[in-house]
Amino acid sequence: MKLKSKFTFAQMISPKTIHQVMDAARIEEVVGDFVVLKRRGANLLGLCPFHNEKTPSFNVSPAKGIFKCFGCGQAGNAVGFVMEHEKLSYPDAIRYLAKRYQIDVLEEGNSEEVRQEVMDRESMYLLNQYAANYFAEQLWHTETGQAVGLSYFRERGFTDETIRKFQLGYHPEARSEFTDTALKAGYNKHFLKLTGLTIERDDGACIDRFRGRVMFPIHQVSGKVTGFGGRILTSDKKIAKYLNSPESEVYHKSQVLYGINLARKAMVSHDACLLVEGYTDVISLHQAGVENVVSSSGTSLTADQIRIIQRYTKNITFLFDSDAAGLKAAFRGIDMVLEQGMHVRIVQFPEGDDPDSFARKNSPLYVQDYIREKATDFIQFKTAVLLSEAGADPIRTAEVIRDIIQTLSLVADPIIRSLYVRECSRLLDMPEQTLIAELNKTIRSRRQKADERLAAPFEPEFPPDSPPDDATQEQVIPSALISEAQEADLIRILIKYANREFIFHGRNEANEPIDIQVRVGDFILNELITDHLEPENEAYRRIYNFVLETGDGDFPEETWYLQHPEPEVVVTAIHLTSVQHVLSEQWREMHGVYVSTEDATLGKTVMESVYAFKLRRVQMMLNALRQQMGSTSDESELMQMLEQYVSLENAKKELAGQLSYVIL
Repeated sequence: MKLKSKFTFAQMISPKTIHQVMDAARIEEVVGDFVVLKRRGANLLGLCPFHNEKTPSFNVSPAKGIFKCFGCGQAGNAVGFVMEHEKLSYPDAIRYLAKRYQIDVLEEGNSEEVRQEVMDRESMYLLNQYAANYFAEQLWHTETGQAVGLSYFRERGFTDETIRKFQLGYHPEARSEFTDTALKAGYNKHFLKLTGLTIERDDGACIDRFRGRVMFPIHQVSGKVTGFGGRILTSDKKIAKYLNSPESEVYHKSQVLYGINLARKAMVSHDACLLVEGYTDVISLHQAGVENVVSSSGTSLTADQIRIIQRYTKNITFLFDSDAAGLKAAFRGIDMVLEQGMHVRIVQFPEGDDPDSFARKNSPLYVQDYIREKATDFIQFKTAVLLSEAGADPIRTAEVIRDIIQTLSLVADPIIRSLYVRECSRLLDMPEQTLIAELNKTIRSRRQKADERLAAPFEPEFPPDSPPDDATQEQVIPSALISEAQEADLIRILIKYANREFIFHGRNEANEPIDIQVRVGDFILNELITDHLEPENEAYRRIYNFVLETGDGDFPEETWYLQHPEPEVVVTAIHLTSVQHVLSEQWREMHGVYVSTEDATLGKTVMESVYAFKLRRVQMMLNALRQQMGSTSDESELMQMLEQYVSLENAKKELAGQLSYVIL
């Protein structure tokens, strides 16, 4: 079966490669690289990586090879997931999966314009990887790199194995040594500037951004180098100690976590994420055997970073030094984490220590035990810290209580929140009912503000009391929605059952009842073609045309749509065929509950859908004709319209009768 396709990007990769990738890629493995999935019947369930949620609504169907989030609506197959999650084009997503499943990619020609658009991001990633290799080479195999960079890392207690594990490097001090080397190696100056590795001055001269610094490559979850952090080794206070890559198409500081590529598996196995401030904190803890650790690179956690952590665990532990000022500054950011439904704990290191220094001066076993034993619930920790500062001052104590209540109001789980209230009542020496009353007041206030934001008044296009002259009851939006819903149901049936057969109770030329065995696809096509009808929705019409183009052969099966190279086709098919809840077979066995399935009543379902679709179209034609009749003054034209109107009314009655028969 050959079907036309308007998809162009995929033509850069041979169909053979695409088919190999689609056959090899298992949706549960691809999604499982990024999302913690738990078995739920025949499917898998997890927290959606595309929006913040506290209750899992992200479903993966290994049998169909698809995913769908019933919270935000994102859906697709393995290729679509990689495209959306890693922000890749279709060809790049195919290449990504080909690499994962060790499939050779066969390229085919395409226009330079399309190729350039698709490959720009990949060029930046390739350049970043080249730079990481170059900096590592400078560190290990040049005299200056060994004397300056390697000695610095070793003085910090990093073993050679750890240095290689994190791909640490050294950038030479010469003003343009890296840029010159990269240009000689064939890399484009345009991408050198876009990645921020090179700075072009006003006079056109190019200089290296990170010269004279030890280098920390920053990776995506997938392991691609997305940017760099560089640390100066001199004591010059006029120069920033740390320097990061600038924002670019491949590097967004608010969306990356240092060490996530090495931490994600440990985060899943430990069901916890440890968060630190700096690069060296992550590296030292890894060396101490603590691998479920990431860094926010010196900034407060962002919503995007929280979302990344939530893919792997709902438990996060912040590791702090003993600096009280820094600790209080972090409290505000931690409140945001609580608001996302995560469980937060705090570990504070002894005075004078941060995670890096503590890990270096103690044995790995002691470090691991300390973190496990000293982890304190955040709300209890915050209450104790703020109360100790308030002392006996009643005004400051009242401020502390309000602050704690504000934090408590962010805890979504009512059971956990009530336990916190009980503990805070003890710590604050305050009646539990007083805290509950203030807490409820705070929660109501927040909900009221949220409702006000959502309840923005709807502004109609014309005042309610003065509708336009041509407005009719059938023109309101619900009518259009009903029409599209009927189209959707018709196309859903074509996707799922086009090749299935059912018994159609019709009549022969002598008007005698006759039973005809017919395929679903043939019946629907015949009914629509006879009346010159087709779906108005572009996405539905495209699938209808797929069925139409098959001629007398087999119609496409559901899996054909779900694994189609065009993401739009895949998403449409998933949205039309996915059902969030299915009645368990145990209801029949345990409770004697019998519910007829669509399979069992397929003929009725098909005919009802077709007749309802046609009836809606006839009604729309009647509405349009009524408007035309009201605006014409030509008597002969009006008579023609009346004849057409009567014909449509008869068709409407006939369809209504058929529909009534089907329903009954």
